[in-house]
Amino acid sequence: MLENCIQLHDIVRSIARQRVQTLFSLAEETLDRDPALAQRYVNTARRIAMAAKIRLPRQYRRQICRHCKSFILPGVNCRVRIKQLREPHIVITCLNCGKQTRIPLSKEMKGGDDEQSDGWKERTH
Repeated sequence: MLENCIQLHDIVRSIARQRVQTLFSLAEETLDRDPALAQRYVNTARRIAMAAKIRLPRQYRRQICRHCKSFILPGVNCRVRIKQLREPHIVITCLNCGKQTRIPLSKEMKGGDDEQSDGWKERTH
């Protein structure tokens, strides 16, 4: 009985992940044609993730403004800048509400075969 419940829960989570991915891709495609529809897709994806108790992947969390919860896409309705003051960080400015989100960067200590050639990487918490 307990195994069936756990398996059912895993199935629900995998279906929710697939639907969230589909809704975000649809939102990216429709943002320039119909921003309201793209926002509705993102709101639905967030509700699905909350209902299934799954965390949105980082790539999708970064496409949602933390302040106004609107769907943001670089070059369309947000501005992305790299700042070197104090510590290097990325500043994402939502053009809908004007608020800024800062993402700290850290210098990688060991040289390795990374996908980034400049040695900088995102700091993970």
